[in-house]
Amino acid sequence: MDKKSILAIVLCVIVIMAGSWISVIKQNNAVEASAQEEVLNQATQEVQPSVSEKSDWNANLISGKTETGTAPFHFETNYFDITFDPAGASVSSIKLKKYTENGDTIDLLFKGPTDNNAFLMYLGNNIENPITVPFSYQVYEDKVVFTQDFTDSETNNSFTIIKTFQFKKSDYLFKVSVDIKSDKPLDFDGSIYTLGFEPQIGPKFTQMKNDAYNYRRFYISSIKENGKDKKLQAKLTNGKIVFEDPFKWVDLTGKYFSSVAMPEKGDFDFVATESTQKTGLALSSSYFLERNFTGETSVNDEVFFYCGPQLKEYLGSYYSPTANAWGLQGRNLDTVMDGGSWLSWLENALKWLLNLFYNIIPNYGVAIIMVTVFIKLLTYPLTRKSASSSAKMAALGPKMDELKVRYKDNPEKLNQATMALYKEEGVNPMGGCLPLLIQFPILIAFYGLLNKHFELRGAMFIPGWIPDLSIPDTVLTFGFNIPFIGNALHILPIIYTVSMIFSSKLTSAGTAQQGSMKFMTYGMPIIFFFVLYNAPSGLILYWTVQNGLSMLEQLIMRIKRKKELENPSLVKPSRKQQKEAEALVPEAIRKFEEKKKRMALEAKNPKKGSSDTKKNNK
Repeated sequence: MDKKSILAIVLCVIVIMAGSWISVIKQNNAVEASAQEEVLNQATQEVQPSVSEKSDWNANLISGKTETGTAPFHFETNYFDITFDPAGASVSSIKLKKYTENGDTIDLLFKGPTDNNAFLMYLGNNIENPITVPFSYQVYEDKVVFTQDFTDSETNNSFTIIKTFQFKKSDYLFKVSVDIKSDKPLDFDGSIYTLGFEPQIGPKFTQMKNDAYNYRRFYISSIKENGKDKKLQAKLTNGKIVFEDPFKWVDLTGKYFSSVAMPEKGDFDFVATESTQKTGLALSSSYFLERNFTGETSVNDEVFFYCGPQLKEYLGSYYSPTANAWGLQGRNLDTVMDGGSWLSWLENALKWLLNLFYNIIPNYGVAIIMVTVFIKLLTYPLTRKSASSSAKMAALGPKMDELKVRYKDNPEKLNQATMALYKEEGVNPMGGCLPLLIQFPILIAFYGLLNKHFELRGAMFIPGWIPDLSIPDTVLTFGFNIPFIGNALHILPIIYTVSMIFSSKLTSAGTAQQGSMKFMTYGMPIIFFFVLYNAPSGLILYWTVQNGLSMLEQLIMRIKRKKELENPSLVKPSRKQQKEAEALVPEAIRKFEEKKKRMALEAKNPKKGSSDTKKNNK
């Protein structure tokens, strides 16, 4: 045992005998001088661990059990299984107990074997070399406290860092406190330290296209001069952004999970980086909180971190102090949820409908089909009107061709004649488009819902084929990449493309297949095949069922039109025809009454009647 350790024990005995509270004086880690020097050379400033003489600074560590080991250890709550690493007082794993993927618990911290841990500290704003010196630590029921003493050999400035992680048993929000006390104010180019969350959030992936189906994005809740908050998406330049304006929170988000930092005490700038080269991951997305210089020797900072699912039941609980374990209020964390658009109200209505059918038959694949059928029945009158208008327009084809030939040299006259023909035949050229425009918001809202509906994660539809509606239905993986497709074979996009082609052919049946129509029939489905190839299977299922119902609808309408052609009496007259018929009723009644009078006169005077009949005939 070295002299410093003996001195620490003697001091403890003196303090206890004096009647003060129990104090635990931490010992130096058994690190050889040469190894310590190698670690310190990697930092931005050369520092040396030393025994702290500031016993009052460590007073809050009295009741805990001090550990000086370097091995990682676990800390659990009802929601987390966290692996702490004494090296740098960092975190190497954040497992979410309630969520799994492919049978494994989701780790919200996605990192490779050689990547940095999360919550490492950097001196100043240099985010290249983190402090990785092992910290002493104490584990409590609801928190983990790390402590280490340093001396800056260049300035001979001694300082102590205490980093505290505090949790609630049933909350995805936890607090990270950084307390620093130094002999002189710490100043590294205008910053004190930087706290990082890196290198990436999970779930893990092998490739990242940053498209609508899988992505990582940074958001900022910026505080404007008028006091209102505005959610901004951070736009990185050359893989980096530095945001120095005031903010309430910053967010690194994927489609289903988020890591949100919300400073409670302390003046921070926000730094975000994105790289495909810095680590071994396909994409690293890291963010950092840079603590600005204050000129004080004592720093007491607190930052809340939310690491969990994008679900309103959790994120929306921080508005009321009674709805969360921390007693926070007025926090707009639910706005971190991706996808809030002008159609969010319609998305919510469709989500309610989807969950309603799911409660009837607990299979989200079946629920998607049932909602699709329900929407199709709801919009059938519009679709029927659109199809009827399209059929009338197609029937006018020969007459339109005649007008084009007759007025080929007079476009203005052709336009007038065309409009007159529409009016005469009672056809609205926009009648086939307007119903589809009304349906368009429903299609967009359903697309947004099925693309990110959290409950679809891991939701099985058909065992062995579609085990997860939130990802593509991969049935075979190739050992090579195919351009525009990748290395996986998905069956649903193929079925969808075929159904779209047949649906288009049925819709355009009976019309001339011009170039534009051929493109709509064959070209558009092929384009959509590549666009939607890697889309979630739940979304493709919706579009495929939609196409199938459209084909059935077209077949029903074709059978109905065929019967009407065979029996014209089945054709229901248009409103214009009905009005014209109603206008002729009085004239028909007058002629009928005159005929009845003539017949009565002929009955009384047959000869006169016959002569009158002859005169009338003449």
